[in-house]
Parts: sequence; structure tokens; C-alpha cells
Amino acid sequence: MALPMIRSAAQLAPLSSRGMATLKDIETRLKSVKNIRKITSSMKMVSAAKFSRAERALRPARVYGNGAASLYEKNEFAAGSDKLVVAISSDRGLCGGIHSGLGRTIKAKHIDSPITKTVIVGDKAKAILQKTLGDTYLATFNNVGKKPASFTDAIDVAEEVLSHDFETVDIVYNDFVNVVTYNASVKEVPGSASVESNDAIYTYDEVDSEVLQCYQEFTLANMIYHTIREQEASEQSARMNAMENATRNAGEMIDKLTLQFNRTRQAVITRELIEIISGANALD
Repeated sequence: MALPMIRSAAQLAPLSSRGMATLKDIETRLKSVKNIRKITSSMKMVSAAKFSRAERALRPARVYGNGAASLYEKNEFAAGSDKLVVAISSDRGLCGGIHSGLGRTIKAKHIDSPITKTVIVGDKAKAILQKTLGDTYLATFNNVGKKPASFTDAIDVAEEVLSHDFETVDIVYNDFVNVVTYNASVKEVPGSASVESNDAIYTYDEVDSEVLQCYQEFTLANMIYHTIREQEASEQSARMNAMENATRNAGEMIDKLTLQFNRTRQAVITRELIEIISGANALD
């Protein structure tokens, strides 16, 4: 008994049907890419508006942050070996390599000098550093980046940092330069013991330990708030640029798919005309 011949759907389909199926696939993909371009274009406009607000909010925060850091920059404090690293990121993605760059900076610091204590702000940094530094997490903060940061958020982070023992705090964040540039930076904050042992603190007045402790708490909160604002501005500018690039790439893909669609449609029409003419000649 002869076995029935098994043929694929493509072999059974007529030539025009195969062409129409290809056109259908291209048309579906073209529609999908156009929808993606609409989404990325909308996200670019939203990020541009958020970036303007973040840049405006950064200006006063930068004044307070740089003012708080000036004491540590103009005086030499003993850098202790017991360091606590604070990583400033956010929970949101779709902003290029801003979070991965921050992670690389912290991992490089870990290679140079092993990190034993970390406080993580943002789920992105938490996920990136989980494999390398997961055992060193003292605390993590999430729901960052969904709304503009406040000084209360910085106080919460500062209180958590000050509840642990350390000799130096390294705040790692993205420093906003301009709309297309940001740099992973580190701000170093000496511990209370290092500040108290520096004679420059007592140049103009006698300061007791309680006053220094209060100053240290306020300064750390100011610097954390400043770095969070720097991170926000950097993230929004990076997301705006990423969405602009995605929109441009989608436009280029739409042009290529449109050209492919038109060529395929022309080939199908030509093939069908040839079949009609060939059939008419055969009848003659």
C-alpha cells in the first residue's frame, strides 16, 4: 500500500498566497514598529518635562550639597579603612547604561579595596550588585525615582547610615554635567571620630561632641539629598536621550520595512500578471 504524500502548507499554497502571507507578515511588523515609535516618542516628551523639573530642583540642592562638602574638601581628615558605601540609583530603567555604569564603579572599588558594608538606594543598583556584594547589604531603599525626591527621603537614608559603625562613608552616584553627559562620582564623608580629631574644627570656637554630631547628621543628609538630585537629573537626561535614539531607530526600521513591503507587493503583482498572461496564451 502506497503511503500518502505529505506536503507542507507552503508547498500546497499557490504562489500568490505565499506572497500575500509575506505581505501580511511585513504589514504586521510594520504596524508593531509604528506603535513602538509612538510609545518611545511619548516617553521622550515625558522625560523632557521631568528633566526640566529635575534640573530646576538640582540647582538649590547643589548649593547646599557643595557647601556641606566644602569643609571636608578644604581640610584633611584621616581616611579610615572601615568604609560604608552608599549607592544612589533608582527603581526605573529604560535610561541607557546609567545604572550599569554606577555598578561598574562600585565593583571596581570592591576590587581595589574589599567593601564590607553597603546601603543601597534603588532596586536597579540592588539587582546589579546582588551577586557581588549581596552579603554586604545593611539596608536597601526602593520606590525611588517614581516621584521627585524630598529632603525627608535623604534624612531616612542618613539615619540608616548613621545607625551603623564606620570610619568613612563613600557616596557613589551619577554626577550630572549636561543633557548628554553624566559621570559616576564618589563623595567621601569622614566619620565623627575623624572630624573630632581634626584641630581645624576648633579654630574659631570650641565645639563639643554633641554639636559635631548634629552637624555631621545634617551635613550627611544634605550631601545625600544633593546626590539623589544629581542622580535624578542624570537619569531623566539619559532616558530622554535613550528614547530619542529608540524613536530614530524605529523610524529607520519603518523606512526599511516600507521599502520591503512595496517591493514584495510589486513582485506579487508582477507574478500574478505573468500567470494571467501565460494562461491566456495557453488558451489561444
